[in-house]
Amino acid sequence: MIVSLDVRNRHDRADTVLVVPLTTSIHKESPTHVFLPAGETGLQADSAARGEDITAVRKRSLIEPQTRLRQISGKRVCELASKVIIAMGCRP
Repeated sequence: MIVSLDVRNRHDRADTVLVVPLTTSIHKESPTHVFLPAGETGLQADSAARGEDITAVRKRSLIEPQTRLRQISGKRVCELASKVIIAMGCRP
């Protein structure tokens, strides 16, 4: 899931985007995961965003999507940001 700001994603001089991988191995008790139901993501199965694995990916490594992309809510993005903070050892 791409989590960087869209203005950054579209900027010509930014050659990377920030991403958080999704997994179908769901551990709801994990303090660094955000549960995402299939209906919210458009994926075939429920998944979890792994806040501990945030990384940068080069734009040239991305491929065109086969289907329309979905955008998760700002509330969800902030929930995920709080999980990244926990993964970094910075408890709010």
